[in-house]
Amino acid sequence: MFKRKLSLAVGLMICAVAQAAEPLTIDVHRDANCGCCKEWVKHLESNGFKVVDHVESNMSAIKQSLGVPQGLASCHTAVIDGKFVEGHVPAEEIKKLSSRSDLAGIAVPGMPAGSPGMDYGQSHQSYQVLGLTKAGAQEKVAQYPASQ
Repeated sequence: MFKRKLSLAVGLMICAVAQAAEPLTIDVHRDANCGCCKEWVKHLESNGFKVVDHVESNMSAIKQSLGVPQGLASCHTAVIDGKFVEGHVPAEEIKKLSSRSDLAGIAVPGMPAGSPGMDYGQSHQSYQVLGLTKAGAQEKVAQYPASQ
């Protein structure tokens, strides 16, 4: 009886570890000809995400359907747990998004040098990760400093 309980306990622990190791799945919508989008996908994958890659011909329509404001736009748009992720958002900020039920999505507007997918060995620009609340207000979620 003890061995059976021990085997059951070990089995449950293995299942718990396997579930904890499951990658987060994120859908990425991008233009076929954009190199930085491919680099951002690599950044996500190296940080434990399972990326479902969607090559699109009309990114404007994707952004509009997800409610991404023009002022937050960048080159690629992702979706995770029903929320948008616009532009070169660091993986660590995406992982925090699930704890923010008040946000419709997060964005790094434009294409700041040194952000994930835009790091080509040059000096890094300062940039912010902005959140869009479900009420439509914008707020700073994170700040990344420039490098010298």
